[in-house]
Order: sequence, then structure tokens, then C-alpha cells
Amino acid sequence: MEPLEIVEKIKEIFPAELLDTKEFRGQVSITLGKSRILEICGYLRDKPDLHFDYLVDLCGMDYLGKKEVRFEVVYNLYSMKHRHRIRLKAEVSGDGPAIDSVTPVWRGADWHEREVYDMFGIVFNGHPDLRRVLMPENWEGHPLRKDYPLKGPEKEWQGFIEVLDKAERFREFEWHD
Repeated sequence: MEPLEIVEKIKEIFPAELLDTKEFRGQVSITLGKSRILEICGYLRDKPDLHFDYLVDLCGMDYLGKKEVRFEVVYNLYSMKHRHRIRLKAEVSGDGPAIDSVTPVWRGADWHEREVYDMFGIVFNGHPDLRRVLMPENWEGHPLRKDYPLKGPEKEWQGFIEVLDKAERFREFEWHD
């Protein structure tokens, strides 16, 4: 199935959620409202002629000052059975950024959503274990936000000395073949 045919199927069932469609060199991106993202993703997975059974990637974008809506969550989907793909973009506001988790649809979304939460601060409602995955639990801020300071946080992270101590002990360890 061609990507634009997939767009038509989404438009048929979820007309109010489809905000924009862009096609470039055979790749199609669909911008959606976030309110029914879980339902839309379930539809794309369960509809036999679509069968998007593989979440290739899920990532976040920050458009601070460039778009009306600050964040997007981007879903790259693939159907192994039909060998077609689509990109979904769900808009998420900068005020209390949150969107429903798609882990009930694709279990593999777990770590992707945790990474987006960690780096952008976007909360995934209904996620089974939403906590930081790259930064320490007590880290302040979200490093991939456009307004995050380029030199890092103003004050030193409170776990910094502990990490240095562990690294020093590791270097002193004698390795034997």
C-alpha cells in the first residue's frame, strides 16, 4: 500500500485528529493531535491491510520559538507483513507536556518513551515504569530541550563526586588476563 493511501485510511476513521500531511521523496509524515494517539496506533497495528507491527523508532522534537506547539513525539512505523512504512508526529504543548503511552500497542516503546521523558521532559501517561533511563534520577532538567543551558546546569550535580570516586576506584583496579 502506498503511504498516501494509508493517510486516507487514517483520515477516514480519525478526521479530526489529522492536522497535516507532508510527502517528500516517497516518505509521508502525518501530523496528528495527541488526544487519540493510543487509539490511532492500535488501529494501525490491528487493521489487517495496514498491520504496523513494528515500532522502528520513537523520539522527541523541541521547536522552541519556531512553531506554535513546542514539542512533537515522532513515531516511525513499519509493517513487516506488507513492507510499508509511515511516520506519525503528535503535537505536545510546552505547558505540562504529556501524551498517552503507546506501550500497550508496542511493548518496545517502553525504553524509547523513557528516553524522551528523560531528555525532553515529556510525560507518557499510562507508562508502566516512567523514570529516567540515561540521566541519574536526581538530575535536574532535560538536556535536549532547546532552553537547557549549553554548559549544563548552573550548579554541580550532587552525585558528581560519587561518580568521580567510583571512576577512580575502577582505574586503580588491577586487571588480569
